Amino acid sequence: MNAEELVEVVLPGKVEPEGLQVRHGVVPVAGPGQVLIRMEATGVSFAEQQMRRGRYYDQPAFPFVPGYDLVGTVVDTGEGVEPGLAGVRVAALVKVGGWASHVLVDAADVVPVPDGIGAAQAETLVVNGITAWQMLHRKARVRAGQTILVHGANGGVGSVLVQLARAAGVKVIGTASARHHDDLRAQGVVPVDYRAGDVAARVRELAPGGVDAVFDHVGGRGIVDSWRLLAPGGTLVSYGSASTRDDEGSKQWPVLKLLGRVWLWNALPNRRRAYFYNAWAGHALAKDRFRARLRADLTQVFAAFQRGDITARIAAQLPLARVADALRLAESGTVAGKIVLTP
Repeated sequence: MNAEELVEVVLPGKVEPEGLQVRHGVVPVAGPGQVLIRMEATGVSFAEQQMRRGRYYDQPAFPFVPGYDLVGTVVDTGEGVEPGLAGVRVAALVKVGGWASHVLVDAADVVPVPDGIGAAQAETLVVNGITAWQMLHRKARVRAGQTILVHGANGGVGSVLVQLARAAGVKVIGTASARHHDDLRAQGVVPVDYRAGDVAARVRELAPGGVDAVFDHVGGRGIVDSWRLLAPGGTLVSYGSASTRDDEGSKQWPVLKLLGRVWLWNALPNRRRAYFYNAWAGHALAKDRFRARLRADLTQVFAAFQRGDITARIAAQLPLARVADALRLAESGTVAGKIVLTP
């Protein structure tokens, strides 16, 4: 079908970024119900940083091709797929497999990217946008006039979360290192330096009655502070355990510990709720509902971008062949926004 060559990045085991391997092969053909996407942009997210260490909760066995999401053009459609999809730019959340020049995806899992949004711009909004939108509007169900605390307000998810919240008329307190504070203030966020001692005490000064929601990707011991900062009726949304990234031992344990805490807190009669957000929740049990929700929410995120409510923050754009540099940069913690990989 195609004179082109398949190029993909393989994670062979627990390796340093330089240990990633580039593999060449034959471009696959779309099977029944599938589309073949020629990748135009994929990215480095926290998931791949954990996978490299063998620490992502349900990663596949090594070796595999990482890549949590991608944006590209449909170049082949399989049997039973609407042929009109050929030539359309789409986005897909895949969990693994995105770091490749060509990717097979079930047609039901792709979401069209509106005209006028570039591939790299759209890529910054896929996993980060879906995560931020669902946590804000489906879990915390924020309303105008409420106050929320966003940990890592300059990060990939945090920066989208902050902008969506401000667009919804919500007051935002955001933790970040001091060098990001001017940028956050410009967005109407009250910044708190997470390196400068007692964050919880500073948040209490800013919101004496507590906050209506906390979004916490750090996990570990700090999650207890997040819970205690909630106002009555407030919601804690935990969506990761970044504090345990470099730990040894069981990769499931930090998540199970978080889930146990969440369960216990929800069992207490205290008028507050806790959730552990997982972008893949419901995927195995109710696939059609999962897909419909994902499509609806990503469409909302793209619309928010077109309205100017959120920006596409591209921290750096590197070719797939320089994936080791991209991963090093992502893990350095020195950039704001998404590191995008292109063919």
